[in-house]
Amino acid sequence: EHPRPWRVKDRATLIGDAAGYVTKCSGEGIYFAAKSGRMCAESIVTRTEMGTRMVDDRDLFDYINKFDAQYGPTYIVLDLLQKLFYTSDAARESFVDLCEERYVQEVTFDSYLYKTVQGNNPIGDIALLGKTLSSLVKNNTSKPAPMRELV
Repeated sequence: EHPRPWRVKDRATLIGDAAGYVTKCSGEGIYFAAKSGRMCAESIVTRTEMGTRMVDDRDLFDYINKFDAQYGPTYIVLDLLQKLFYTSDAARESFVDLCEERYVQEVTFDSYLYKTVQGNNPIGDIALLGKTLSSLVKNNTSKPAPMRELV
């Protein structure tokens, strides 16, 4: 999924799965549930001056803004990947092709481990873009391989 269009209403806010903090590609969400809960609690404590005043929706938006700043790009990238590679058999075949690349494996592992989009190698990113485009063209213009028989 992706973050819900609204996550704050009056003095209530959504966190975790209820807020849509589940990654589309992996279905992983426990980290984001725990992290959003902690970020929300920390914002409430800070914004209510250690509980000496009542929380309002502006206080809760503080947590939303911090969460979105830290993890928003991750959800955008995962949404784009899903829209690009999960739309047809040819696109899924291209995704499989890309998964053979060591750079893709490293970026995927690091992104999953650190919960933010990784890939700070511009040369690797450009090479990956080229491989992605060529794989998409190849798989969308060629006849699919015949199904293999199981023995």
